[in-house]
Amino acid sequence: MRILTLVLFLWPVILPAQDIEVDVELFLAVDVSRSMNRDELELQRQGYSQALMDADVLAAIKDGPLGRIAVTYVEWAGDQAQRIVVPWQILATTQDAQNIAETIAARKSPAMRRTSISGALAYAMESFEHNGFTGLRRVIDVSGDGPNNQGPPVTQLRDAAVARGFVINGLPLMTVDLLSEFWGIPDLDIYYENCVIGGPGAFVVPVLSWNEFPAAIKRKLILEVSALPPYVRQAQFAVPSPYDCLVGEKMREANRTYFEIP
Repeated sequence: MRILTLVLFLWPVILPAQDIEVDVELFLAVDVSRSMNRDELELQRQGYSQALMDADVLAAIKDGPLGRIAVTYVEWAGDQAQRIVVPWQILATTQDAQNIAETIAARKSPAMRRTSISGALAYAMESFEHNGFTGLRRVIDVSGDGPNNQGPPVTQLRDAAVARGFVINGLPLMTVDLLSEFWGIPDLDIYYENCVIGGPGAFVVPVLSWNEFPAAIKRKLILEVSALPPYVRQAQFAVPSPYDCLVGEKMREANRTYFEIP
């Protein structure tokens, strides 16, 4: 009995790994549905890569209380279609930014079917659990070029995320081409404001042309990592009251044959 007691006393105690504290846990949810063509997917990857390496973005990160954030970059489309491009990792230095940017820029994955913002939000919330980090804020950054058309209603997942303390910001891609005219809606920024974003200080940064994309990503990242007052832009369209957050699902139902594509 004494020997067993001695063995137990000398046996190394294995403690659970301690989460790394960061200023922000940032989940970048990037739309790669088939309404995005190959050139747009490449512009999107390059835009994120450039913004993450921007000196002003890195300065905003360093100005935080801890001077570091945790970030992951995940591509999304349908309800069960998500791809991890950059797993959760620290972003604090120029080298960190370069490593992440190179990983994103090197990705040449094809587009995936459907558009499920609700699926992206559900996946994001799960991803934060046991990611190895504890942030002062937890932010889900959603970019997309159309409304939710698969999975649960987006407001259901938005409300669940807000109730759990997440902030959801939006980057509606309102660029115009043949695919966006068919699959998108003209007031996507208003859709995001009413149906997608939520939490303290949540905001929308619309992108009206791909030339604006790198600057919009940069502005959005600086706002998110520094918790500055949200960027506000005057809406282009009158807002229906109440806004129909099921517009994407209704479009898919009305055009069931065609919606086999995105």
